[in-house]
Amino acid sequence: MPTGTANAAAPEGANDQAAAVVIEGVDKHFGSVQALRGLSARIHYGRLTGLVGPDGAGKTTLMRILTGLLVPNAGRVTLAGFDVVKDNDAIHVASGYMPQRFGLYEDLSVMENMRLYARLRGMDADRNADLFAELLDFTRLGPFTTRLAGKLSGGMKQKLGLACALMARPRVLLLDEPGVGVDPVSRQDLWRMVQALTDEGMAVVWSTAYLDEAERCESVLLMNAGRLLFDGPPQALTAQLEGRSFRLEDVGTRRRALLTEALDLPSVSDGVIQGAGVRVVLRKSAGAEQVQALADQAAVHLAPVPARFEDAFIDLLGGGPGGTSTLAERLPPVELGSDIAVSCRNLTKRFGDFTATDNVSFEVRKGEIFGLLGPNGAGKSTTFKMLCGLLEPTEGEAHVVGHDLRHATGAAKSRLGYMAQKFSLYGLLSVRQNLEFSAGVYQLEGNTRHDRIEEMIETFDLRNWLSAAPDSLPLGHKQRLALACALMHRPPVLFLDEPTSGVDPITRREFWTHINGLARKGVTIMVTTHFMDEAEYCDRVAMLSRARLIALDTPDALKRAATRAERPDPTMEDAFIHLVQSADREFETST
Repeated sequence: MPTGTANAAAPEGANDQAAAVVIEGVDKHFGSVQALRGLSARIHYGRLTGLVGPDGAGKTTLMRILTGLLVPNAGRVTLAGFDVVKDNDAIHVASGYMPQRFGLYEDLSVMENMRLYARLRGMDADRNADLFAELLDFTRLGPFTTRLAGKLSGGMKQKLGLACALMARPRVLLLDEPGVGVDPVSRQDLWRMVQALTDEGMAVVWSTAYLDEAERCESVLLMNAGRLLFDGPPQALTAQLEGRSFRLEDVGTRRRALLTEALDLPSVSDGVIQGAGVRVVLRKSAGAEQVQALADQAAVHLAPVPARFEDAFIDLLGGGPGGTSTLAERLPPVELGSDIAVSCRNLTKRFGDFTATDNVSFEVRKGEIFGLLGPNGAGKSTTFKMLCGLLEPTEGEAHVVGHDLRHATGAAKSRLGYMAQKFSLYGLLSVRQNLEFSAGVYQLEGNTRHDRIEEMIETFDLRNWLSAAPDSLPLGHKQRLALACALMHRPPVLFLDEPTSGVDPITRREFWTHINGLARKGVTIMVTTHFMDEAEYCDRVAMLSRARLIALDTPDALKRAATRAERPDPTMEDAFIHLVQSADREFETST
């Protein structure tokens, strides 16, 4: 943040070794559910601390205790020297909190939201023009002060939430999953802002489901089932996996089959697809003989690779799920009359004078996993909705399983499954009723209806939640329910709009085990995601920016195009940022 924040960020005499937050033996339960168990830790000024763990680990409960919104059942917490229970009013001044779903008022403009938050902080909004200008410059929201919050992209909403959390110049900033739903370019901006705050002495806690974000933190608190499993630099945990990470190189079209085989080996703790290769992590004390035998059988090279924090995270939690999808195993192979399952030509959608999708053309082959990537507001969801028959194109045409969406929308919808970005679940219905409703929509009857519902309950571990409302479910189970509803009628084409946004890495792996299994049975899958490691699973990736298609190729080819002398081995995130920034430069030159 601009000059003047450092003094406000830390009390007099504080240095980068001082404890901004002290957590001592904290317990918290909700009825019979034990959310936190004997938790103790210290969080320091001038440092970015990551808070990571799977769904239900207790991260959000801990965040709410730190802000004084929840009272622990046992133990004590101090923040900036104040007891979070006894000095509750002081806590609200000393801390800034950005919750997962921060309370922006979507029918108010950017400036109106900021003025409102200033008043809620007890500040005179009319006398703080300089502070507003400072925050707008810091978050780069200056050109958008009159735009309604509901019209902002996901990344811009997060920046506005951050500006509101910084309104009273807090000593400790608490960010609960600020990167969820935010594209890599916008996340870069968030990192830039947070780095500036810690450089000036503020303590920042960043809760995250993105392990590449956790890896960039100076210290990490890794939680599971309410307990603290690790406290320290992420590199210290990663170092424990030295010599246990390998990659099957240049596997190509066999990569999904080889990943399934690798994950079912007793010696393998975890595995993911990386472009044309398969990355595996061995269990502790396991040798590489089984994986080497798999490589020899497939006639591919097995190479050791550096461990990642994500490898260590999954290993510490006992490893990922197996490689076989019970759901896909039950499906018969998909039969289509054509090798092309989805196609669009010159697809365009305008809302008034705003063009959301502009002249987009591509084809998706049967059994292909096709990724649609781009910054927030690039037109991905609009394109998806047109291909699903939910939006009528302004121009161009689209076909799904041979059906022209201009004339046969109903027939096309019966052959596809759609999992929306905002869950397509009915909040007034229970979990079982949502499943029953989906089965009815797709005209499943009798034993088929009963068997499919039972299949989804077992596959997605929904048995204990059948009478619950969807909104009461943990995020991972809510996503499972949405996917179950989309797959109820066994569609040959599946559209997934950010299906794993906000869920933990183990649940993401479970989803991708099913997705890979479905693709191997011939199901065509189109997916949008902001997780660049998920883009590696795709056979091809289409990149959108400013409503236009700017690239279409395999993940490895897109990464090669981003190679530079200073970046000889670019990641998929590097490729994403390179493509978007290059497209922005071309746009600015042309205008």
